[in-house]
Amino acid sequence: MKDKYSAVWVSHTSISDWLECPRAYFLKHVYKDPATNHKIQVMTPPLALGQAVHDVLEGLSVLPTDKRFSVSLLERLDESWKKVSGKRGGFMDADSEYRYKQRGQDMLRSVMSNPGPLRHKAVKINMELPQFWLSEEDNIILCGRIDWLEYFEEDDTVHIIDFKTGKRHEREDSLQLPIYYLLVLECQKRAVAKASYWYLMNEELIEQQLPDEAESRRRLLEVALKIKTSRNLKKFDCPHSGCRACEPYERILHGEGELVGVGEFNHDIYILAPRDTADARDSIVL
Repeated sequence: MKDKYSAVWVSHTSISDWLECPRAYFLKHVYKDPATNHKIQVMTPPLALGQAVHDVLEGLSVLPTDKRFSVSLLERLDESWKKVSGKRGGFMDADSEYRYKQRGQDMLRSVMSNPGPLRHKAVKINMELPQFWLSEEDNIILCGRIDWLEYFEEDDTVHIIDFKTGKRHEREDSLQLPIYYLLVLECQKRAVAKASYWYLMNEELIEQQLPDEAESRRRLLEVALKIKTSRNLKKFDCPHSGCRACEPYERILHGEGELVGVGEFNHDIYILAPRDTADARDSIVL
């Protein structure tokens, strides 16, 4: 019998975390601080930048097409940035924060100059968190939020668009597109015509090959079942006995982090000071 409360929920983020390091997956998605009963999150400047820019762009989809750019995206960024300003965004100094916000402004200036699909009609999935049963038999739910669904009125189809604020291109074997593809198929009625990654830093909207539906379900269920087994056995070992994925969270458990607030989803938000000069320099490279 299916039960959402006992089901294993998986998403692009949780699957990626588990594939990189099961220990990191545990610390991000399972562990709760005994003192607060909250999950924990490490905030970093790149994450803050991504959150603020996504907040601005995703918010446009609920507006009529002729109203989306009536207010400058830079003004919208100023409002969104308030949520991540200072230590809440992992910024250790004003200069670092200025550099990251400037990068966000550059991305949004580029979008205002060439809005492309953001000028067109968009579809909003009528669910607070898009989700469906990947396997009722195994009690596994797949969930996730889609950045943008461009609507093609001529044939009643949609275009999946994912905004990228980092420099790196998505790996070819990434499960992100299969996840989003299935979510769109299951959570709204229109067929998917195309899918693209929009690399905002490079001003590139790059169309991707649509995944095979059956193969996507097979691949995702295979990983989800491994995650479920890990949870049942309570076995979440780092394959490297410590790695860059789990190390920041281990530092928090050892008392190194600074609690700077509680996030939107009741996560305790921590920041970590760079351990050495090289780390400090890396933290502001854009």
